Amino acid sequence: MSDYLAPAFAVVLPNLGGIAGGFLTRRAIPNWYENLQKPSWRPPNWAFGPVWTYLYSSMGYASYLVWRDGGGFEGENRLPLALFGTQLALNWAWTPIFFGAKSLKWGLIEITVLWGAIAGTIFTFYPVSKLAAGLLVPYLGWVTLASALTYTIWRDNKDRTD
Repeated sequence: MSDYLAPAFAVVLPNLGGIAGGFLTRRAIPNWYENLQKPSWRPPNWAFGPVWTYLYSSMGYASYLVWRDGGGFEGENRLPLALFGTQLALNWAWTPIFFGAKSLKWGLIEITVLWGAIAGTIFTFYPVSKLAAGLLVPYLGWVTLASALTYTIWRDNKDRTD
């Protein structure tokens, strides 16, 4: 793959799952999500699209750096890229669980596992590419906020769902 196509593919791929999840989210917001009790500190709905676009793009580029600098999918590079794929699948799964199935409890469990997978990905990316690991730090921060938000929504709406 060319020097331009590989990083472009790596950046676009995570966004595809985000776009698909966006359709589920948009359908659930007016009929379900807006009727839940939410904390005053939650980000406004309009902020999620731009933030996730940035985060998906940076995580995709980070995966490209690890793939490039670690020699592809061979040897010691398998674990970092496998963890990356795992956290990406977990990331994509959260929206159908939370907004599609409207399961606050399973959304909370899933995002907790996602947080651990992101932390593990950062840890394994660091020896291969410090820049790649650093690119994932804002993602971990945002998922930390999203985890706290998911927990608070679950706690304040336990009697209404699941």
